[in-house]
Amino acid sequence: MLSMDKTCRQQTKHWSTSSVSDSELEKKSGHRVLSISIKELSVLHSSYMPFLSNGGIFIPTIKQYEIGDEIFLLLNLIDEEEQIPVNGKVAWITPVQAQANRPSGVGVQFLEKNSEAKNKIENYLAGMLNSNKPTHTL
Repeated sequence: MLSMDKTCRQQTKHWSTSSVSDSELEKKSGHRVLSISIKELSVLHSSYMPFLSNGGIFIPTIKQYEIGDEIFLLLNLIDEEEQIPVNGKVAWITPVQAQANRPSGVGVQFLEKNSEAKNKIENYLAGMLNSNKPTHTL
């Protein structure tokens, strides 16, 4: 795994992300590939983007992305051993030094309807989706 910028790591200590730039998957698809691991429900809740069509997830990063960039995610949730493959596109960008001390990163919209990722996330977050707790996006 590649290490994240020190500031990004401090803000997101319960996240684990890495770019898989040399992988066969990235070469075949032509998309950026990110491996994401979220181990705590509170982090999952603050990162999930249910307001996007098909759902989505906020990924803290200092790397530059553009709205519409296609990304392939390998998502590992809570205590699951298997990674969930997810096709997505950048739908949200929080720049470095954003207001309210929000971590920089991108919101990735899931492209498949009723995706395994969306279903599993919403099962984990049952009862929390209407919470008033702040999130990384809204």
